[in-house]
Amino acid sequence: MAEYPQDVVQRFHGTPEQADAGLVGEPPRTWESVVIEEYDRSWAQRFIAVRSSLTEALGGLIITVEHVGSTAVPGLAAKPVIDVDLVIGDTAEEAAYLPALERLGYRLVLREPWWHGHRMLLSPAEDVNLHVWPQGAPEPVRHLLFRDWLRSHPHDRERYAATKRRLARDTADRPRDYSLAKNDVIDEIYARIFAAAAAAATEADG
Repeated sequence: MAEYPQDVVQRFHGTPEQADAGLVGEPPRTWESVVIEEYDRSWAQRFIAVRSSLTEALGGLIITVEHVGSTAVPGLAAKPVIDVDLVIGDTAEEAAYLPALERLGYRLVLREPWWHGHRMLLSPAEDVNLHVWPQGAPEPVRHLLFRDWLRSHPHDRERYAATKRRLARDTADRPRDYSLAKNDVIDEIYARIFAAAAAAATEADG
C-alpha cells in the first residue's frame, strides 16, 4: 500500500447550493426520500448488465467502469441505487459520449465542472447513478479505496450501515440533507484508510 497524493487525500465537500447550480432538468425522484435496504446480491448482477451496455455503447472511449458506493460492498445496507464510476478522457466533450448514453435511456441530471468535471446521468428506472469522470480525477480513486476498505473491514462496514440508518431517520423530512450528513463518518473512515497507507509506506521504507 502506498501513500496517496494530496488531491486524493483532500476530499471535496460540495454544498446544497452547488448541487442546485449543477442540476440539469428535473431532480430524480430518488432524491425525495431515503430508503435503506439490506444488501441484495442482485445489485452485483445489475452492475454487470450496466457495464456490458456501457461497453457496447461507448467502446474505446471507456478507460474504466467500476461499481462503487454501498451497493458494491457485500453485506452493506444501502439505498437500492447502483452507483457506477465511468472514466473517459474528457467529460467536457459531451458530444462524444452523451448521445450514446441517451440512446440507452440515460438522462443527464448533474453537470459539475467544479467537481473534477463530474457529470451524473440517471437510468430510465432511476436505479442507476452513472457518474462520468475525466481521466486523472481523484474522486474515482477515493471511491475504490472506500469500497475496498469496507469490503475488508467489517467493523467500519457495520458502523457505516448503522450511521446511514440513523441519518435516514433523522433527515426523513429533509432527504436532500442525507448525503451531506454522512460526511463526518465518511471522513473518519477515509482518515483510517490514509493512515493505514502512510503506516504501510513508512514500514516499507524502513
